[in-house]
Amino acid sequence: MNKRRDFLKLSGAIAIGSLLSPTSLLANSVFAKRPIGLQLYSLRTDMASDPQGTLRKVASIGYKSLETANYQDGKVYGMEPKMFRKFIEDLGMKLNSAHLGGPQYTPEKKEEAMEWWKKAITDHKAMGAKYIIKPSMPIPKTLAELDIWCDYYNAIGALAAKSGLKFGFHNHAREFEKIEGVVMYDHMLAKTDPKLVCFELDVYWSKKGGYDSVDYLKKYPGRFPLLHIKDEEEIGASGDMDFKPIFEAAYAQGMKDFFVEVERYNFDPIDSVQKSFEYLNNAAYVK
Repeated sequence: MNKRRDFLKLSGAIAIGSLLSPTSLLANSVFAKRPIGLQLYSLRTDMASDPQGTLRKVASIGYKSLETANYQDGKVYGMEPKMFRKFIEDLGMKLNSAHLGGPQYTPEKKEEAMEWWKKAITDHKAMGAKYIIKPSMPIPKTLAELDIWCDYYNAIGALAAKSGLKFGFHNHAREFEKIEGVVMYDHMLAKTDPKLVCFELDVYWSKKGGYDSVDYLKKYPGRFPLLHIKDEEEIGASGDMDFKPIFEAAYAQGMKDFFVEVERYNFDPIDSVQKSFEYLNNAAYVK
């Protein structure tokens, strides 16, 4: 409950400051002490209606690292790759990672799928991305079906590596279900090449799936260069997520970057993203 009270105390202080003027919350944001990243899916509605205005607000909050969740017809949020890169870098931010669903995949369409990934890799290289992450997948019924996906991921990883990018996979809760008695996520970790495929561990969905993120971080060192830091709503709001041991284990195994993701809100999305930033910016365990 102490974590819940800390969050409410912080939220109250921010709310009082926001009464000064509609823009004071962003204008008076705390200096970013730590490289806190944001998954832009957190602001999906705002990014759809006003991407540039929303990105300005994100920069004003103090976020320095971004992960995108919009890539269509060679553009990101309606902008050409080089334009997007210049726009965010002029705001003091960088694109470090991107979520890419890719085309619908079957082994018969592998060649077509790989052509799509070649284009995506070229575009995201131009944007300065270091990682391209597949955010979800169908849940196979057999381990043999899952092996087909693992082979596909190894192939994408090899393609990405040629351009200096790292390919990875982001989990939800369902990847912790068992297939033929084996935890799907464990099988994926075993069957993908560590040199070609990394994993972006979503710590909230891991818990929802019934497994402790810390256990995975310790068991598979080096496989998780990226993390999604998520809570039921704003970061720290539920009081149920113990982020301190997660961060400690993540740093110990080689985390390179992490991204706040807010999917449910108690406030306007931009305010929820602000409160999440403040929570982590004031956490001693975040380096």
